[in-house]
Amino acid sequence: MIPIRDTNRSEKYPVINNSIIAITVLAFIIELVQGQKLKEFIYLYGLVPARYADPHSAAYFTMSQQMLPFLSSLFLHGGVLHLVGNMWFLYIFGDNVEGRLGHLRYLVFYLLCGLAAGASHLALNWHSNAPTIGASGAIAGVMGAYLILYPRAKILTLLPLLFFFTFIEVPAFIFLGIWFLFQFLSAAGNAGQPGGVAWWAHIGGFLFGIVFVKLLEKAPKRDVSEKIKRLTRKRTTPRL
Repeated sequence: MIPIRDTNRSEKYPVINNSIIAITVLAFIIELVQGQKLKEFIYLYGLVPARYADPHSAAYFTMSQQMLPFLSSLFLHGGVLHLVGNMWFLYIFGDNVEGRLGHLRYLVFYLLCGLAAGASHLALNWHSNAPTIGASGAIAGVMGAYLILYPRAKILTLLPLLFFFTFIEVPAFIFLGIWFLFQFLSAAGNAGQPGGVAWWAHIGGFLFGIVFVKLLEKAPKRDVSEKIKRLTRKRTTPRL
């Protein structure tokens, strides 16, 4: 199932969400210019569990160098399709979550989800030498928050049926429920296999996203966030 759009119309311009997309695209361009040094670049800024599990490997890095991949890996991707797929999901679901939380709380929320997703992958793949990159763990957190905030929203979905394609509107709780079930089954089916997709990062990000959005909704909004909110409010003209 491929989401095309949702029926929720954001009342504010998603400054943070669009900025994250722009920064991620810029990071991918930086990847492209690495040339023969790309593999070294990915191992340095991607999340490699063995760097933390193996004392000999860990000794080569400072504390800040060990912490950086939890953040930098969120902005790196393994190819154009990987990048476009992640950014498309973030574009569809992120603006509404930002609209509900506010700009600054959304930024904190996104980064927390990314860190939690990375920690989930690290805990369940402790000795893996494969670098993990991609924003999908953080985006899974955004989707978990969307499930809590807008469970009855409709998602216009492209559904392949054999050799044909059709569009259907699916309630968000069904779309996201199916998505989560697929992640869980994929994680169970690929248990113990090296490399591939970081399924447990998706699952961890999604579950922590549900927790974090509930906590951050209770956090007070700062004055600066309210100022940004007024500046980014969408202005529309009446329809004919």
